[in-house]
Amino acid sequence: MTEQLVWRTELSELEAAQVRGLLASDEAGMDLPGGGEHLLALRDGGTVGYAHLDTAGDQLGNKVAELVVHPGFRRQGIGARLVEAVAERATPLRIWSHLDHPGAARLASRFGFERVRALHRMGMDFGADEFAEPRLPDGVRLRTFVPGQDEEAMVAVNARAFSWHPEQGGLTVEDVRNTEQEAWFDPAGFFLAVDSGDKVLGFHWTKVHPDSTGEVYVVGIDPDSQGGGLGKALTLAGLRHLRGLGLPKVMLYVESDNAAAIAVYTKLGFRLLDVGVQYAR
Repeated sequence: MTEQLVWRTELSELEAAQVRGLLASDEAGMDLPGGGEHLLALRDGGTVGYAHLDTAGDQLGNKVAELVVHPGFRRQGIGARLVEAVAERATPLRIWSHLDHPGAARLASRFGFERVRALHRMGMDFGADEFAEPRLPDGVRLRTFVPGQDEEAMVAVNARAFSWHPEQGGLTVEDVRNTEQEAWFDPAGFFLAVDSGDKVLGFHWTKVHPDSTGEVYVVGIDPDSQGGGLGKALTLAGLRHLRGLGLPKVMLYVESDNAAAIAVYTKLGFRLLDVGVQYAR
């Protein structure tokens, strides 16, 4: 039986509910994205496959897609039809495989996509041991983020620290202010490293997920302030905060080729959980 492919710029309440159910059935844990375009694979009135196309794209100019097929309908060509439809609609295009699945690799090869990026998800359980007190360079102190005051300085540091990064490097002041309205935003878990003149040198933005998992959300250090242990100190400050909230565990994402950061996280007790891969054509 052939499924019907339908593009949507907005999903109805029923369609959104069906997609959320589909995403919940997939081990990758993908959330329903907002904005962009949605591609539904429909069969007998139900959604058996889904793809999201981020039409705004990353700061490198790529449109970005992610897709999922219901476990009960895999190996029936639905994934191939989704990839083909998305590839016809957007270029240049990158597609995520959130768990580096062999099936995704075969599908990518079939359509001429190559592996261009790998993102490690690392995590650890909080044990009984305390984290060490952060050791800061001379003349540097830590304070928490002040909404309405620190957005521009933080974004400026972020832009310098992540000028190479497809997503994080494009963060804007408006993005930060919008995030401040999210239920999870907590300035008490947003740490800034500043000098004697209160100039922002680096930051550690933490996050708490609804399942009580903490996240090392973003650690950014101005390139002029790197190499003095500031990244480790900020990371420790955030971990001490998250552990102090009574959370059971913490996770983070880090690029696979960021050997220095992976080494720091490994020494702190993080272990590799899974790997997401991005393919490009």
